[in-house]
Amino acid sequence: MSAGAIRGSRIGAGPMGEAERGEAAPRQTVVYFCAKDHRTALQFSIEADVPEQWDCPRCGLPASRDEQNRPEAPKIEPYKTHLAYVKERRSEEEASAILAEALETLRTKRKTGEVIF
Repeated sequence: MSAGAIRGSRIGAGPMGEAERGEAAPRQTVVYFCAKDHRTALQFSIEADVPEQWDCPRCGLPASRDEQNRPEAPKIEPYKTHLAYVKERRSEEEASAILAEALETLRTKRKTGEVIF
């Protein structure tokens, strides 16, 4: 043994056995199934209210206890750009009119020498 080795452990540390912790609560195993065929087995106390759905720890999709009727994966809307939102609110004719008005205003300001930011 080297001179710097520490033997033993700190005061109060000892093996943690059933005698020190008490008896474990009775448990039940519940299996959840997600849309990607992942199977998750969780343990709950016998007295606990077991949820009907649980998020799959592997893929994050919702999982149910019924293997035959698994919940559908939620539809994820793609990210919309600012232009996509504008196109939802305005027609092509409205957009052309607004653009023409803005260009006319810009040309007028350039002719008069007004500072444009």
